[in-house]
Amino acid sequence: MGNTGGMTANLVSLSVDVADRVAEVTLLGPGKGNAMGPDFWRELPIVFRELDADPEIRAVVLTGSGANFSYGLDLPAMMPSWGELLGPDSLAAPRSRFLDVVRTLQGAVGAVAACRKPVVAAVSGWCVGGGVDLIAAADIRVASAEAKFSVREVKVAIVADLGSLQRLAGIIGEGHLRELAYTGKDIDAERAQRIGLVNDVHPDQAAALAAARELAADIAANPPLVVQGTKDVLNHDRERTVADGLRYVAAWNAAFLPSKDLGEAVQAFLERRPPEFRGE
Repeated sequence: MGNTGGMTANLVSLSVDVADRVAEVTLLGPGKGNAMGPDFWRELPIVFRELDADPEIRAVVLTGSGANFSYGLDLPAMMPSWGELLGPDSLAAPRSRFLDVVRTLQGAVGAVAACRKPVVAAVSGWCVGGGVDLIAAADIRVASAEAKFSVREVKVAIVADLGSLQRLAGIIGEGHLRELAYTGKDIDAERAQRIGLVNDVHPDQAAALAAARELAADIAANPPLVVQGTKDVLNHDRERTVADGLRYVAAWNAAFLPSKDLGEAVQAFLERRPPEFRGE
């Protein structure tokens, strides 16, 4: 595969390769398990807006480097800059700044959904929290047999605010979404396929990626403006509802996210121990 030249210059968290009118975007980390740190959140919208604007690109494959798609939000990398904003005594100014942060991250994921070129996600290994937000913004998802998924935010005392709660109902249905979001449980690829989170499960990572590439090639062979128009029509009602829900959850978290339970979740994560939540 070739690369996109200027687009890939200085990218840290993503790589972009292009062949036969299909762009392949690969998560690189640099956090363990392609965890999503500051570089990722800065680069993701830049990459997808450029792919959207590039007339030579007709479809996108989105995948992760290494064994895992993504461990989700890189808490150790992101929390230092949020500490002042998330204190239990934070007043209006820091909470307003945190609202801006959430909306920025939402916009990064939203750039994937807004990209007029259909996005096919190939998932292997763990896809957790922000990873699920990301694949929910894709058009089609396939997985390898060992893939595992988790809407994990509840486990770290956070209301998921980057799109899973808004987009997954239309993908897996309300009952399955509520079960995953309330419990934070892990599900395997077989369950993910059964509930419609992924279209197909393939034997291994190479087979899943090959299937995603084949799907993208099939899409790229069709009239590009018609494909883009089809995505635009499919997104019309959903994305209006999603946008409203994202604004609401951003405001909710700016008001209520700072808590002793959140501090306990972060501390327990760093100390590698089970948290003890007290509803405070």
